[in-house]
Amino acid sequence: MLKRVFSECMLRPSDLRPAHEGMRVVGAFNPGVVQHEESGDTYIVARVVEELLDKRDDAFASPRFVYEGGDGMAVDWLDKKDVDLSDPRLYQMNSSGLIRLRFISHLRVFLSKDGKTIDKQVATICPESEYEVYGLEDPRITRIGDTYYMTYVAVSPHGAATGLMSTKDFKSFSRHGIILPPDNKDVILFPEKVNGQFAAMHRPMPSLGFSRPEIWMAYSNDLIHWGQHEQLLGAAKSVHRDRIGGGTPPVLTKMGYMTFYHGSDKAHGEEGVGKYTAGVLVLDEDDPTKIIMQTMEPIMLPKKEYETKGFVDNVVFPTAVVERDDLFYVYYGAADENTAVTAFEKRDVFDALKPV
Repeated sequence: MLKRVFSECMLRPSDLRPAHEGMRVVGAFNPGVVQHEESGDTYIVARVVEELLDKRDDAFASPRFVYEGGDGMAVDWLDKKDVDLSDPRLYQMNSSGLIRLRFISHLRVFLSKDGKTIDKQVATICPESEYEVYGLEDPRITRIGDTYYMTYVAVSPHGAATGLMSTKDFKSFSRHGIILPPDNKDVILFPEKVNGQFAAMHRPMPSLGFSRPEIWMAYSNDLIHWGQHEQLLGAAKSVHRDRIGGGTPPVLTKMGYMTFYHGSDKAHGEEGVGKYTAGVLVLDEDDPTKIIMQTMEPIMLPKKEYETKGFVDNVVFPTAVVERDDLFYVYYGAADENTAVTAFEKRDVFDALKPV
């Protein structure tokens, strides 16, 4: 584990008002973050999670967005006798084997002058299609040219797909639809083309039991249609025993593309989702399917109170890196509840990397 220069909890649920009447905010986490090229301001796009205040003795509430004719909300009540609660994030329906969420998520855009404290909220982004009725989650932001592209998870009864938006000012956003079908998360765009094509990391969710979730690469000519899929990293070659996924949009360094990734250190048969920690990869600049350097142990572990206690305990989930002088500011979700930032000396990160 690397020494942190500082750590700050930037957003907690108690800092925010709910967007819908009769709801309460239970999470503000997993942010997409970027420093604006012209203004120097830092924009934080956080996933904001809300749950229903109303309770019933015989049923659990599962809210969903009603996107047609406005941004309203409806609630489905699920028979408690038919619900498995082993995963705190969702309801598993015993009768069908399908899942429903306990909450709904949307995105809020915040501005920070110093990259450590929130100055104001500047926009709200709510679901607008049938593929988003359970919410918008876990954005990642990459600057390509003069435009900021944001991938996000679109959740619905069809599954967890990946959508794409773009903006130049973080006040208005253009939507480009679903770019990868369910179930796929952690889609992260590279800042430059690779051999004339756009590149991305993504994390398919295998359901047949052949493997745990892994990080894959893909390429595109237009950011919409993706192919040439190739596995990049699986749990067997990472420092984690369970699922892994891409974390931060890559930063081009003298060694290659550097990216933080997350993983769960959960043993087979262990209850819960496991402890989430972070490692670092360096990918070849000309062929990012090649890992050239890697940390051989987690460099970020949950230690702070806002990382160890929350909606899901013991989670650090890196989602963005901003370079500031000799520091890497790493933005992350903490305990599936809070947005936080920590900083590492660049030389410490580089020293922790080992050739593969």
